[in-house]
Formats: sequence, C-alpha cells, structure tokens
Amino acid sequence: MHILIVEDETSLATELMHFLAQEHYICDWASNGREASEKIAVNRYDFILLDLGLPDYDGLDLLKEIKDIDHDPAIIILTARGALEDRIKGLGLGADDYLPKPFSLLELQARMQAVLRRKFKLKSSSVSFHGFEIDSSARRVTFGSQEIVLTKKEFDILHYLLLHKNRILTRLQLTEHIWGNILEDDYDSNYIDVHIKNLRKKISAHATTDWLETVRGVGYRLTV
Repeated sequence: MHILIVEDETSLATELMHFLAQEHYICDWASNGREASEKIAVNRYDFILLDLGLPDYDGLDLLKEIKDIDHDPAIIILTARGALEDRIKGLGLGADDYLPKPFSLLELQARMQAVLRRKFKLKSSSVSFHGFEIDSSARRVTFGSQEIVLTKKEFDILHYLLLHKNRILTRLQLTEHIWGNILEDDYDSNYIDVHIKNLRKKISAHATTDWLETVRGVGYRLTV
C-alpha cells in the first residue's frame, strides 16, 4: 500500500516510516498541512495517517480536503487530542479509525489491517479466487497445496489487482502503488507489462490466467 504520513513530530514520523517499510508499505511524509495538501492533490494514496495537531493547519480541515478528492483512501487519525468532540468530528468527516497518542506500532498495524478488511469487505487476510489463495499477512500465494513463488513486486501487483477486483487499473496507478511517487517524465509503462508477463507465466503453470485481463491502451483488470 502507498501511505502518506501527515505528522509534524520528526521522530515519530521517522519511526512510523521505518516500521511500515519493514511491513512492505511505501511511505511518503508530510510534516505540515501545506505539504500534505500538495501531496494529496497530485498523488493517489491507499492510506493516510493523519495527525490533527499540525503547526499550520487544522487537521480536520485537511480531512475535508482528503474527502473531496476523486479517490477514497483509508484514513486513520493519529493525535494527542483526546477530546470526545474531536473524535466524533473526525469520524463524522469520514475518517475510518482514531488512534490517540502514544500508541503501539503493532496496534496501529492491526487497526490498519482491520480498516482494509472493512474497506474491501474481506473476512480475513486470506482470499480465494479461481482456485488460488493469497495470504496478505504471510505474503504467500498457493494453488491447492502448491506454493507459487512470486517476487515482491509480482505479489504486490496481484494483491492490489485482487483488492480492486473487476475494476480497471491503469499502468500508472499500478506503477505508483509499487514504486511510490514517480515523475511523469520518468514513467515507463513497460515496468508493469514485464511484471504482468512474468506473473502470468508463473500462474499459467498451474491454471488458466484468462481472469487477468489486459485492457488495451489502459491497463489491467482481475475479474472474479
């Protein structure tokens, strides 16, 4: 997942980025509201961790901006504000969860996973499709009793397509999900095409791959 951390405490932001990178997330950091607003305007984030107590912005105003963009990132509010009124306002404006500081990184991870399960209507970390099973926690794909060994990027692409099943994802969306922020001048859709080709080759050794569709001139879609 591509995550934006909006946090003005450098030490906490650094700790979050280090922890989440170890969990295979791609992280950006904004230390104030202006920087966060700029990043949100030009990038598609899957998840936003939002501190309300920013030096130049009311975090609730930034939350309103996030809800006005054309996609729907999951949002967890991280803040020292403990007032019930702030929690109610944040959740009322569309935040998915609320975690007061200080907090455990393991609890944050558990809450993020719970939010994603609700968002994508998943009952557990394991999802079955077309005879395959993908376990996002173990980062493992199996067909029957056989494990299919994928690279990190191949797994991430397959998992992301499955989360957005039956929807067309552009090559740019997939590239941003796998590599994070990219400059348009540096963008090369061949990156994704090569990984999809390798993914199909590995999967086709076990079963048909007609559910992994190429949408000509646009991108890819996983149908279920």
